[in-house]
Amino acid sequence: MAIRQIRLKGDEILTKKSKEVTVIDDKIKELASDMLETMYKNDGIGLAACQVGMLKRIIVYDYSYVEENSPKKPVVMINPVIKSRSKSMIVVEEGCLSFPDEFKEVKRHEKVTVEYMDLKGNKKVLHAKDIEAVVIQHETDHLDGIVFLDRE
Repeated sequence: MAIRQIRLKGDEILTKKSKEVTVIDDKIKELASDMLETMYKNDGIGLAACQVGMLKRIIVYDYSYVEENSPKKPVVMINPVIKSRSKSMIVVEEGCLSFPDEFKEVKRHEKVTVEYMDLKGNKKVLHAKDIEAVVIQHETDHLDGIVFLDRE
């Protein structure tokens, strides 16, 4: 495991669309592990592969990490696709490891259903709500070259 350098505001990679992962090999597993270590080291709750310079459709997150003394519950999603979004919206102040010291209130869907693969290649479906749904929307935006400052 290694801590990777986080790409910052102005880096062109943050505006590019990431490519689907076609094979989950040791390099992908190592990338996911490094992403989690990098996220935790920088006190983040989510990270997309493009934020560490890799245009791969991989996100990691752990929203439980923000709760004091809570055990880590890391999630790795490969090729996540949001399949449905609730009509109900919530407004949350968001930040981003690629945009240190910048925050913005963003309107997001309160609930989402996302399909993805885990590190074993198993297809999964997750119904997320509240902060978990926000994190998934924020990180999947990164995979399409969209950052939270682009949102209303």
